[in-house]
Amino acid sequence: MNDELFFDAGGPVLLVGGYGTVGTELARMAAPSWPLVLTGRTVQRGQRLAEETGAELRTWDLADPAPFRAEISAVVTVVNDPDDRVLRAAISGGVPFVDVTRWTTRLQRAATVAALAGPTSPVMLSSAWMGGVTSLVAAHLGDRLGGADTVDVAIRWDLADRAGSDSVEFMDRLGLDYEVMRDGQRHTVMPLSDAGRVRIGETLTRVARIDTPEQFTLPLTLCAQTATTRIGFSSSASTAALLAAKRLGFFRWGRGECFTGARRGLLYAPGEGGTAQLRIDVTRGSDTLSATVTDPAGQAHLTALGALLGLCRVRGEDGAPAPSGVVFPEQLPHPQNVPSELAAQGVDLVVRRAVRHEHAEGRAA
Repeated sequence: MNDELFFDAGGPVLLVGGYGTVGTELARMAAPSWPLVLTGRTVQRGQRLAEETGAELRTWDLADPAPFRAEISAVVTVVNDPDDRVLRAAISGGVPFVDVTRWTTRLQRAATVAALAGPTSPVMLSSAWMGGVTSLVAAHLGDRLGGADTVDVAIRWDLADRAGSDSVEFMDRLGLDYEVMRDGQRHTVMPLSDAGRVRIGETLTRVARIDTPEQFTLPLTLCAQTATTRIGFSSSASTAALLAAKRLGFFRWGRGECFTGARRGLLYAPGEGGTAQLRIDVTRGSDTLSATVTDPAGQAHLTALGALLGLCRVRGEDGAPAPSGVVFPEQLPHPQNVPSELAAQGVDLVVRRAVRHEHAEGRAA
């Protein structure tokens, strides 16, 4: 028997992984607007959150073949779904779907699965950095400029921040080359290459390349000729250690499952809380807008906000009718509203027009 999700316009919103690190933040944001069902492997972990939000708790372990059934108005996946169980069930039942957990190859597979299934309800693949917030801001800047020739993203990862175990899954891909668009041509690049320093807010941060889904989607949706994402860490020592491991070839010979703990352990040491911060530069012709996104509540909160905005989009509750078929977060009807939507959840967005030498500094060498 397969999983069965049935569309009920008056039903609750299902959050798969709803009491994990990101799921908890999303449940708190969504509870004032919709009734919720929270699922996970161990419902006892979600008891306090369910009492706080008024949500129903149910077990759905995506690694357990036992089928799941529910009547819902929408579903958001905030936990890894490697076999596309939630996606397939949502499409089969005509349920609006949002996912914020996929890395590029899994997103590409999900888009293919969805396209072949011919969904009648929206399928939002919102796995760009921070639940699609990066892409939303890029779309906002592109709208102001009248287009986007290049998009450069620089991420500052605060090692003191709260983080779920899946948050450093990108470590498993640091031994795999990936494809990017540069000057309108596709190129294969190495993770952690092109290291350089970028000013993110008030901090000069050393950053290097990382494989993220927006580098795949933005050339398709915004017609960007170049899309680049780089990441750096609040600890310069951690960044240096990561780059040293790359030079030693650790991410090549240490790709097997037996090294998963060692790979992720290089960064996974979650603290009590930190600040999420990133910079997005969008250029159109000779004009560049530079945006700094700062969330004092941290990366889990910012990712959950991306999921919340995706949920509003697929439900048609953001001032425009719901989309149809497969969509990405940057395909939004009102990009001019992005600053106010972020501000409503305490996220600061500062946009300024970059002069030429500042733009050069903003790109890693």
